[in-house]
Amino acid sequence: MIEVKNIHKTFGENHVLQGISAEFYEGKCNLIIGGSGSGKTTLLKCMIGLHQPEEGSVIYDGRDFTRMNFESRIEIRTEIGMLFQGSALFDSMSVEDNIMFPLNMFTHQSHKEKLERVNFCLERVNLAGKNKLFPAELSGGMKKRVGIARAIAMNPKYLFVDEPNSGLDPKTALVIDELIQELTLEYGSTTVVVTHDMNSVMGIGENIIFLYEGKKWWEGSKEQITETDNKELNDFVFASKFMQALKK
Repeated sequence: MIEVKNIHKTFGENHVLQGISAEFYEGKCNLIIGGSGSGKTTLLKCMIGLHQPEEGSVIYDGRDFTRMNFESRIEIRTEIGMLFQGSALFDSMSVEDNIMFPLNMFTHQSHKEKLERVNFCLERVNLAGKNKLFPAELSGGMKKRVGIARAIAMNPKYLFVDEPNSGLDPKTALVIDELIQELTLEYGSTTVVVTHDMNSVMGIGENIIFLYEGKKWWEGSKEQITETDNKELNDFVFASKFMQALKK
């Protein structure tokens, strides 16, 4: 489980996160949703250490990540898999080398062991045999799957995913959602997904945090979303569904 307690983050005079507290559960797809500028990605970056909050704590299974120095954080970082919004693949590296990157950085495995792991991860995301391709040769959906393969290379205890379906067609987005859900169950990971896609919310959202203007405005399950009288959440849901309908 990951806990965030009273997280505050500012950029200049902009108070982006205003005292957010929440819990993200093991073996579940935990979703952070909200409109643009609500603080979703900033919260995720605070959780993985890319931003340092001015106040509050991020706790990984009892370990206070926020209070650790750089060296102490390495152990937790080796337990984290991350899929960035744009996949963040290295353009100059092949698919194989992209997936092998965290293994080179954090393990002392032999090249043979690392290659076996790369091939396993590629098979797991249905890209077996694509080792020598480069990112420029991949479709958007394939790039996302390579990004997921890299994210699971270290058998992550914690899996973070930022806007996995941005730029994808609905059919491919569904494939990515199903893959994230399957991997969460397979690894028993604490999965945290930042999204504004209501199809994802209603498809894989088990524990959902709704942010509004830098505050936690609502929390519940996908079933409870349809019954809420929270005005801001209902406005967000309606606007999201309307935009998705226009794209079809």
